[in-house]
Amino acid sequence: MPEAFLRLPPLNALRAFEASARHLNFRLAAHELNVTQGAVARAGGQPWRKAVRAAAARLALTDEGRAYVPNIRRAFELISEATALLRPEPARLTISVTPSFATKWLIPKLPEFVAHNPLVDLRILASESLSSFQADGVDIAVRQGQPPFGPGLIVDLLFPQQIIAVCSPALLPPGVGGIAPADIQHHVLMHDAHNLWPEFMERALGLKMATEAKRMRFNQTGLAIDAAIAGQGIALASRFLVAADIAAGRLVQPVSAEMRGTYDFHVVVPRKQRHPEPTQAVRQWLLDEAGREAIRTIAD
Repeated sequence: MPEAFLRLPPLNALRAFEASARHLNFRLAAHELNVTQGAVARAGGQPWRKAVRAAAARLALTDEGRAYVPNIRRAFELISEATALLRPEPARLTISVTPSFATKWLIPKLPEFVAHNPLVDLRILASESLSSFQADGVDIAVRQGQPPFGPGLIVDLLFPQQIIAVCSPALLPPGVGGIAPADIQHHVLMHDAHNLWPEFMERALGLKMATEAKRMRFNQTGLAIDAAIAGQGIALASRFLVAADIAAGRLVQPVSAEMRGTYDFHVVVPRKQRHPEPTQAVRQWLLDEAGREAIRTIAD
């Protein structure tokens, strides 16, 4: 061991001295270090005790102490900086999704993802507008539409657009498991920005949209779903967005009919990625989660 190391005071004693010098109070130093006040005071029994002098209940630094403190603090900073270099920094990724996808599907699943991917710092950019991979610094996106999306992108199908009607169980007549298709339009119909009710009426129910049908309009599907849960009326949504609410009994399907849409949900990443390894981890996690939900849907 180098001779200089043999002259070093114990590390805990140095920490006690630095905290005491900063607070000028043994009690506050002890609280910071999570030790007893007596332990902090005993640490002052080292050869450098002359660096601190007690004045009643308050501590005061001697001239030697004032000169000693900056060097000790810098030494601790150097140790901290060197230790930080040993710890890998989390990869910061931005995922672009719609607000409805974020609140109804992505966010409830994030705790599990974070637990298994501690070195991925995921930033969620929720917006109805289409984000740019370059201008907005987006690493991965979930986009609804029809491919191709561009030659420089890798695209995977995440969820097909399977549109179903949903409402609160409280809207169903007592003892009845559904609503007759002809009676659907007697209820408030929740419209979102996609405005799929006329098409759903015609293709799924074989009916024409009545002009006198009661409507409530929202700019996001997630808001229409929340209103349906609250018993405000009947909403249309992609099945995967409401699967958890149906399983929990918060929503039911008043009619069994569904409509296959043409605007499927896709996972999109650029071919040239800033952080290839964590980007692929997020991409694969999204695809695996979608695959598990598809299996559960078939089993049900």
